[in-house]
Amino acid sequence: MIDIQTEIGEIISVSGNTITVQLSDTMKSNMPVIDGIVYRIGQIGSFLKVPLGYANLYGIVTQIGASAIPDSIKELAKQDYSLLDNRQWLNMVLVGEQIGRKFERGVSQSPTTGDKVHLVTIKDLDVIYGGYDETNSITVGNISISESLNAKIDLNKLVSRHCAILGSTGSGKSNAVGILLNAIASKKFKSSRILVIDPHGEYNEVLKEKSNVFKINTEKDDINLFIPFWALPFNELLSIFSGTLSDQNRDYFRTKIAEAKLNSIDKNKLDVEKELVTADSPIPFSLKQLWFELDNFERKTFKKDRVTECLVKKGNSAELTSSTYEIASPGGGEPFLNNKAKGILGFLDSVRIKLKDSTYNFLFEARDYSPNLDGYVEKDLSSLLFEWLGSDEPITILDLSGIPSEIMTSISGTLLKIIYDALFWGQNLLIGGKEQPLLIVLEEAHNYLKAGEDSISSRAVQSIAKEGRKYGVGLALVTQRPSELDETVLSQCGTIIALRMNNSKDRGHIRSAIQDELQTMIDLLPSLRTGEGIISGEGVKIPSRVQFYKLSNAPKSSDPIVSEKWMNDKSKITEDDYKKLLSLWRNHKLKEK
Repeated sequence: MIDIQTEIGEIISVSGNTITVQLSDTMKSNMPVIDGIVYRIGQIGSFLKVPLGYANLYGIVTQIGASAIPDSIKELAKQDYSLLDNRQWLNMVLVGEQIGRKFERGVSQSPTTGDKVHLVTIKDLDVIYGGYDETNSITVGNISISESLNAKIDLNKLVSRHCAILGSTGSGKSNAVGILLNAIASKKFKSSRILVIDPHGEYNEVLKEKSNVFKINTEKDDINLFIPFWALPFNELLSIFSGTLSDQNRDYFRTKIAEAKLNSIDKNKLDVEKELVTADSPIPFSLKQLWFELDNFERKTFKKDRVTECLVKKGNSAELTSSTYEIASPGGGEPFLNNKAKGILGFLDSVRIKLKDSTYNFLFEARDYSPNLDGYVEKDLSSLLFEWLGSDEPITILDLSGIPSEIMTSISGTLLKIIYDALFWGQNLLIGGKEQPLLIVLEEAHNYLKAGEDSISSRAVQSIAKEGRKYGVGLALVTQRPSELDETVLSQCGTIIALRMNNSKDRGHIRSAIQDELQTMIDLLPSLRTGEGIISGEGVKIPSRVQFYKLSNAPKSSDPIVSEKWMNDKSKITEDDYKKLLSLWRNHKLKEK
């Protein structure tokens, strides 16, 4: 039965999914009171309904006022101004349909001119926002227009169809991510798997009760994050070192690495077809030994027979010291230079420097994952993957805050490639993504997913975005700069969670990622409160303005608190402290032994 109290106007025109409504001139107020509750007519983003027999169609208000007047009425009004007297107009977009107590997205029928339009009451909102299966949904906050209504998200679609959490710095983005992950972890699924790639270490404390955290260069062995260099594809490994190689020498280096990997197969008793091994294969080998052999070859000098070497002192591959040879004669006599040398000593010196740099220990001194001089390792990648993906805790956090910024793209991309490739090839196993899906959360996604950039991280994320759902790998992109993201990847995100966004360029990027009819809602983003966001897409039944819950220990910036640090007494600081600083700087170490 239709309540006459809720009627506010009638449909004047229907254009596709957009409905133009003329508000009744008999309305006593734009803020009617119904059953003791005050409603406000025509707020952007609010709902209206159109009763059609046993069904109710629901729409979202997108425009109100003069801009909502149909062009045909504007033309007629030029001849007869009275057509606009005391008239109010609004536009709405149809988003769903209710039959009985069941609400679904999309509509099976369309209204026509003359159909009456009604306010949506609290009872109606219960139908719209209710009906979620408790097992398959998570609660992240409350609907902004009514604190009594829980805001729920369909977990299956959130993960399998990918999602993006977007918002300016200070909008509550990190809190929203924490709420999402905490809500999933609290469901106590026996086999849930969430992997957070965190470049700033923001979530270590927030989710510590439900996660394992792996950090770079920490003193605790059990939480040390290691990414063995031999798991990196050839191009990414070479990009770590400074200096350039000619194409010919690059191929030479590639061949030598492939040979080293082939030689270590038997030592590690690996079940690998040798014909398939390349320099990109994730197979252990000793980079120290390879460096020594190549460095030694470049430095050799010979006697007149061109066979006898003029060795003065043999170097040490373990200690990364070069062999010493007699200096070649400048006059054309003995000793003679090695005429087969490639001229790559400069590049090899950069390799040695990086191998000795403690900030790169997570790559080159990866404990049990670091090969000995023969290429043998105590632990293989299977142990690493088990630590990251096989934990009893639902969340694993890879804290990358200790990684040098110049290789962040390579390392984050390599991590994603290792994980995605592993789940792709293991898709038919019990630990594959099809049997045990994985959600990958990429914090600060714009740092390694830049539009137009052909980096390993961009390629890895694009692969997951386009194909991951087939293999049980979901993606959650978190960023404050959506305009820097690759548009293809953002368009693959089925659910968009947009918090306050002040930059017009970023809003334009979000606007292009949602359905055309709802793009005017993006204009609301600058006025959202902290912690408030608009959720649209497949994860929700209807686009919703949501106030997220507040975490008691919300993620905080890793920046030092200036006013607090400047209160410290600096009279205790001496020149010796600066001597220590200089020593650490020169030795590329972050702390004293």
